Amino acid sequence: MGASNSMEISEFCLEGRFIDFVIKDGYKLKGLMLGTHEGESYIKLAKHLRAAFDLRLPAGTWLQVVGYKEYDIKKDKVTLKAERVMAARSEMVIQTTTPVQEPPSIDNVKVKPAKTKATILVCQKSDCMKRGGKAVCQALEAALSDRGLEDQVTIKGTGCMKNCKAGPNLVMPDKTRHSRIQAGQVPALMDKHFGDKSVSAQPENLREITISNGKLWRSNS
Repeated sequence: MGASNSMEISEFCLEGRFIDFVIKDGYKLKGLMLGTHEGESYIKLAKHLRAAFDLRLPAGTWLQVVGYKEYDIKKDKVTLKAERVMAARSEMVIQTTTPVQEPPSIDNVKVKPAKTKATILVCQKSDCMKRGGKAVCQALEAALSDRGLEDQVTIKGTGCMKNCKAGPNLVMPDKTRHSRIQAGQVPALMDKHFGDKSVSAQPENLREITISNGKLWRSNS
């Protein structure tokens, strides 16, 4: 790619271990953190990729990211923007003493997921709290305890979700957003999202990651 005024743009390809997603405003997916042999890197996700990710992607999954690197000469700042994200074998991590090889086909690549908690996001701003948000948090904790999910699901308070008049607001692990939730509705909500398919019932064996049309699809082996 060429240079324009004070901005230089070039292509990049990184392979590394997925660390975590970067969330803005409590629920908006913006990018991801990737650990490589050079350290941790923040990578913005192109808009067409943001809706493709399952937020339950296990930390530690090896990924290959391809996109564009923008270097602002005046600000001496580098920005990485992903256009494609693919599964990568852990043994294909680039080593400083090993020649770089062409990665194999990503179809049917199997990776062992690291243990990670699903997350329920709950708005902690005053408007939501005044409308029953505190009681909702307590009901969520009780529901998780009743279902034996305390070690698999965590409740995380967030900043404003920009829907104050419809509070309390929360976002379930599958990114489904719920408004005007009251404590008495929590058990039914938990049954809807977990039911008999609780996180604890998911097998710890290998899972298959297949990338199709820019999306990550996961199925149990």
